[in-house]
Parts: sequence; C-alpha cells; structure tokens
Amino acid sequence: MHSLPGRISRGTAAAALLVGSSACALGAAGPAESAPLPAPHSVTLPAPHAGFDYQIGGPYTPPSGVQAVSRDHSAPAAAGAYNICYVNAFQAQPGTEGEWGDLVLHDGNGDVVMDPDWNEALLDLRTADKRSRIADKVGGWIDECAGKGYQAIEPDNYDSFTRSQGLLSARNAQDLVKLLSSRAHGKGLAIAQKNTSELSSSRTDNGLDFAVAEECGEQDNCAEYTQYFGDHVIVIEYTEDGLRNACATWGSSLSVVRRDRDVTPKGESGYVRETC
Repeated sequence: MHSLPGRISRGTAAAALLVGSSACALGAAGPAESAPLPAPHSVTLPAPHAGFDYQIGGPYTPPSGVQAVSRDHSAPAAAGAYNICYVNAFQAQPGTEGEWGDLVLHDGNGDVVMDPDWNEALLDLRTADKRSRIADKVGGWIDECAGKGYQAIEPDNYDSFTRSQGLLSARNAQDLVKLLSSRAHGKGLAIAQKNTSELSSSRTDNGLDFAVAEECGEQDNCAEYTQYFGDHVIVIEYTEDGLRNACATWGSSLSVVRRDRDVTPKGESGYVRETC
C-alpha cells in the first residue's frame, strides 16, 4: 500500500494487534490451542482486539473507542493512542523514482519494473549492498517515527517480489525486512508483517512482532496469520462482505476495521469506517 491519499496496499490480508509475550493460536473457526510466541523484544505491542483505525490517507481525531492508529510517517502521532508508523519500504512512491537512483528495479530491457495497480516502481533488493542502502533510507523514516512518539512500524509492500517479473525472491524480501526489524527494535519500536501471509511461518527469523493484514476476511485466509501470530493481528477490510466474514469468525479476538479503499480522512467525501 502507498502512504499517500488514494493508495492502499493490496495483498493477502489479516491483521493483528499485540501486547504481551504469548497469544492464543486461532484456527479457521476461531480460538484453538495455545501457541507459544517468541520472547518479545524490549518493545511495546498493541493490545489484541483493541479498537483500531487506519489513517494512512490522512490524520484525523480517532473515533471513540479507538486505542490504536496507523498513520503515514509524515504525520504526527495521535495523542493518547498506540501509534503505528506506515512506511513504503519496498517500492517508491509515485513520482519519486529519481530519489532512489540505482535502487529502482529494472528489467532485462532496462525498463523500470512497476506495480501496475499503484504506479509504483519496485526497489531492487537483489544485492546486499542495495538492500543496505534501501534500509538506510527507510531507516531514516523509522528514526523519525521514533522521534514523533510512534510505538511501531508498518513497512508496506513486503510482497513486492510477487510483482517483480521473477526478478526478486522471497529471500530478498526477508533479507531486507530483517534489516528493518533490527533498525526498528534498535529504536524501541515494534515492527509488523504487512500482508504476505505465505511468509508468516518465518516471522521469528525475520524479527516481526505482529501482523497487519488486509482483506483476510474477504479472502478467507486470516488463519494463515493467526497460526503464527496468535491474536496479534490487525485486520483491515474494504468491502461489506469482507467485514462480515472477518467479524463472524474473528470479531471477538482480533482487531477488525473496514475502511474505504482510498483511506479517506474523516469529514471528506467517500470516508467509510465500520467495525464489528
């Protein structure tokens, strides 16, 4: 997903809020047996099943009952809430390709590899040097988030390798996210796995603390996250059916919210926010 208004991330969905070192492993039909989670870093995690609002399209006063908020890294943290800082870590914002120089991914013909849904250039994760330089740039945003009082980081487009024409691998993505998790933890921030349910089983090795998942109710794959993150999942839906499905199975255990696809600020045309 994109950090500016009009851009939201695609990908598998299911999400969770954390706060603690152990959680309940949830199956497709709801809570199941207890599943151990890795020992927490010295970070604070969002509380499971907390009221959540997704504000990456622009900040506004959180609605009543909201305890956790995700905002773009350019925005201030919300007073009195648990704040998650959104950064576009694996792709360039539209029109900013020039800021990334040789870190933009090109195909064999020399053309920039684009995410067709959001008109974003993919970043080149194929070498340790490039991953290090990408992590340094994104790390500057992470440092700014810490300075603004955020408690966690949401690095988007972890799944960009699936749109890379086979040029990037899941290993490339995980090698970069490890650098980002190290930077976040070094600043006392938790870090979320954004979508990419197929890599949930590697969450411990990758240093990821909780999950932010889009449309897992719509896609009926929330259990792909809860199997490894327990109830530390934040679910974001964009359709009535998605919200209905997510609430029916996960509404009593996970944080679930429906937003409009442009993540419009409250008070503007098109704004939608619903919960279970």
